[in-house]
Amino acid sequence: MMNNATKVKDLPLMERPYEKCIKYGVEVLSDAELMAVVIRNGTKTKNSVELCRELINSLEPEKSIRGLENASLEELTKIEGIGTVKAVQLSCLVEFSKRLWRSRYTEKMVYNHPRDIAMYYMEELRNLPAEEVHIMMMDTRCHMLGEFTLSKGAVNSSVVCTREIFTTALKKNAVGIAMVHNHPSGVPTPSAADINLTRKVLEAGSLIEIRLMDSIIIGDGIYTSLREKGLVSFE
Repeated sequence: MMNNATKVKDLPLMERPYEKCIKYGVEVLSDAELMAVVIRNGTKTKNSVELCRELINSLEPEKSIRGLENASLEELTKIEGIGTVKAVQLSCLVEFSKRLWRSRYTEKMVYNHPRDIAMYYMEELRNLPAEEVHIMMMDTRCHMLGEFTLSKGAVNSSVVCTREIFTTALKKNAVGIAMVHNHPSGVPTPSAADINLTRKVLEAGSLIEIRLMDSIIIGDGIYTSLREKGLVSFE
């Protein structure tokens, strides 16, 4: 092994991220090259692209950039050459991508279809290691008034507090809500607990005239709407 890494500027043109991007477009860059543009520098024994390849191969469970989403700063800095600054840069890149995705679904959008609600939450929830319940609050025209995270952990009626849902919704003058949670398995098949919780929230909302519009489960790039499946009567 060479004592010194091959510098990026000494690589052939097709292996230099910046030049490759300028000449052929950003879409041709590999995952490692995209990351290398962000962190810029490698180490004495690895250039930035090689360092990023090593980092990607260390990300569990799939050894792909998807592992960045749940990687902590501590986990990232275990890789020699990834210090706190580089780890923060990568974490910010992940957060930026989430916000960019969600910016497509602004508060002016009408959330009257399950897919629109699911897509708003998809990138945030699809790869989480634990279940989270999120509540979207809407006005009479199905415009989003606000949202909040209700719980983290197992989703069931004994853990989720319906009082908190509707106390918050009343403060926002919401007339409708959507309940969204993820399945870490990536498979959004409704469980008995999912159905029971949906019925509980639906019944509680009907008493104070705040309608549960839908209960949606986020999987890995796919979703299940309990309204669409007809598993619970929302009327």
